[in-house]
Amino acid sequence: MAIHPKFELKKSKSGQYYFNLTAANGQAIATSEMYSTKDAAKNGIASVQENAPRAEIEDQSQANAA
Repeated sequence: MAIHPKFELKKSKSGQYYFNLTAANGQAIATSEMYSTKDAAKNGIASVQENAPRAEIEDQSQANAA
């Protein structure tokens, strides 16, 4: 049985690396940019792990009125 939430490190058909963050239900809730090396993708995961818990929400869903 799969354990979630988790980071899934993947390799694309083009040979680049990326990761998905999955929720408790196994659905991908975030997908990273592409990285040229596995180590760079792992650094991306570490950055999300460190920075996400204290990230603020910035609502940009409303268009600025002219």
